[in-house]
Amino acid sequence: MRSLPLLAVGAALLAGCAQTSTRYPSLLPRANEGLNFIEPERPAPQATPDAAFDARIAALTATLELTDQEFQKAAKDAESKVARARGQAAGTSAWLDAQTALSVLDGLRSRAAVTLADLDQLRVERGQSGQQDYPALQTAIDRAGVIVAAQETRARSLEAAIAAS
Repeated sequence: MRSLPLLAVGAALLAGCAQTSTRYPSLLPRANEGLNFIEPERPAPQATPDAAFDARIAALTATLELTDQEFQKAAKDAESKVARARGQAAGTSAWLDAQTALSVLDGLRSRAAVTLADLDQLRVERGQSGQQDYPALQTAIDRAGVIVAAQETRARSLEAAIAAS
């Protein structure tokens, strides 16, 4: 008989350790596990036409084109002077004429590079103010980059030709 109360107390204690199955979380997928957090595709906003901005781009492009025309004329002159100076010693009249012509090319190249930098500055200012890319500006920058690179290549080839003599 003594063991009956002890058995009842033991059963009560063991019953306190038992839990129902509803306390455990379900292993089924939760609602938030099915959510997609990928940013949706949004169409790129189009820049609105701006006549004043277009005028600034046109002015810089015109400056660049004029500078390139002057560079092409000066490059032809420099080519003839470099050809005359080829084989001449440094310090001769022909060599000095060629060096002068090359310095004129450097000045014109720097004007074109400054114009490219001005166009790029316009793009930076638009970006800083949170505005969209402006297609006409990008076209002008691309064109200016091609012109500056071509001028650089031509001037370097002339400088190399006179340096070899």
